[in-house]
Amino acid sequence: MPTKNFHSRVVVIGAGFSGLSCSCHLAKMGYKVTLIEKNNQAGGRARTYSDKGFTWDMGPSWYWMPDVFEKFFNAFDKQVSDYYQLDRLDPSYRIKFKNDTIDIPASMQELEELFESIEPGSSKKLQSFLRQAKYKYDVGVKKLVYKPSRSLLEFIDIRLLLGLLKMDVFTSIAKHVRKHFKDERLIQLMEFPILFLGATADNTPALYSLMNYADLSLGTWYPKGGMNAVVKGMTNLANELGVEMKLGEEVTSFSYADKKVQAVNTSMNSYECDVVVAGADYHHIDQHILPKEYQNYDKKYWDSRVLAPSSLLFYLGVDKKLPNLEHHTLFFDEDFKQHASEIYENPQWPNKPLLYVSATSKTDDTVAPKGQENLVVLIPVAPDIEDTEEIREKYYELIIQKLESFTGESIRDHIVSKTSYAHKEFIEDYHSFKGNAYGLANTLLQTAILKPSLKNKKLKNLFYTGQLTVPGPGVPPSLISGEVVAKEIEKDFPIFSN
Repeated sequence: MPTKNFHSRVVVIGAGFSGLSCSCHLAKMGYKVTLIEKNNQAGGRARTYSDKGFTWDMGPSWYWMPDVFEKFFNAFDKQVSDYYQLDRLDPSYRIKFKNDTIDIPASMQELEELFESIEPGSSKKLQSFLRQAKYKYDVGVKKLVYKPSRSLLEFIDIRLLLGLLKMDVFTSIAKHVRKHFKDERLIQLMEFPILFLGATADNTPALYSLMNYADLSLGTWYPKGGMNAVVKGMTNLANELGVEMKLGEEVTSFSYADKKVQAVNTSMNSYECDVVVAGADYHHIDQHILPKEYQNYDKKYWDSRVLAPSSLLFYLGVDKKLPNLEHHTLFFDEDFKQHASEIYENPQWPNKPLLYVSATSKTDDTVAPKGQENLVVLIPVAPDIEDTEEIREKYYELIIQKLESFTGESIRDHIVSKTSYAHKEFIEDYHSFKGNAYGLANTLLQTAILKPSLKNKKLKNLFYTGQLTVPGPGVPPSLISGEVVAKEIEKDFPIFSN
């Protein structure tokens, strides 16, 4: 008869998307899971902030790749609709260019008509582009990202090998887009998802046109109540599965025995464990929690990593409605290449930034007082640069001028709540490496097995999940990361043994 071994107690550090996902999967497998979170609410970067009747999503605001969310809940014989209401946005988003404004429709027929009106002949090219992007999505998301990337042998798959050239791994997204489109507005539309992947379009593999399929074909959705509704759904599921959640406890150290983590120590308690999953910032755990002899990497390695951007965010409550803004509005009214260069190639505060505005109050009456707007304004910026109140105020003034010009409304005197958030808070709240917001850049040399390993090489029972390991940054990849790690634990530390 099988007997229960000592591999049943798992401590997961960090209640972001990856930590919640991993906890749920492990609990379903039968492990006794304790989930420890430094902050006073679950969600990690997807926490909420409330003030004067307004509620803002603090981090992620784009709900793309709905199939990944559905797959997550289906794994527990549940559906997304069991936990939150999901609606497709139409238009998906609005883009303000220098001389005109366009809406991206949800309907593919209307999207093709839009492309054709901007560049004759481009609708057929869009069809071809998205067919290729769908192939990359099907192979990339369904075959590549669910791999733990612990060995090259995982990638010896006949479909993957035969399809390598079709995946455009060695062509840049910039070249790939320009093969299909000539109009600068269409080029910017197709390159915009890349701005958050951590490199310029010239240095990002065309494999990532799969993001265009996610954007334009699968659509932009909204969970009522905001992205934190997903967190609440996952937290409820975790509770149903028996996960024990400890909020407001910061992990301060580990105890060790026989090249294993024996206990996770927090500011309040100590938790004995058989396996540990670090869903907190990988660099922080590796360089600041582990002693040198147990670190996966050294300082030189970490400093050589290419990071995705940080962000300067403003959470604004406005005591009136603002015309012209959509639920998502992108301001591409400045030089796209220059801003990207000032993030990735010559890191500095941008001279003429592009920016993004989220106004969930446009489609959700629960997030702001009646007749008012909750705005999140985001400027992507380089990580690891000076962050002062004076700098933030300079960009605040620029943002207000731009919004007043775009909406034709006086805004400055109608802001009843204002909070800024940037590098300092990313570090304080999440121990974020160099104050980054999105994790590691998706460059060719930081893909799959070339990312920081999900397993500690010196401690037998320490695993990592989240945006600094496989598969990479973003909410859907974080959900997948948690599942991948849970399955590796099940293989390496089965609950039952003969």
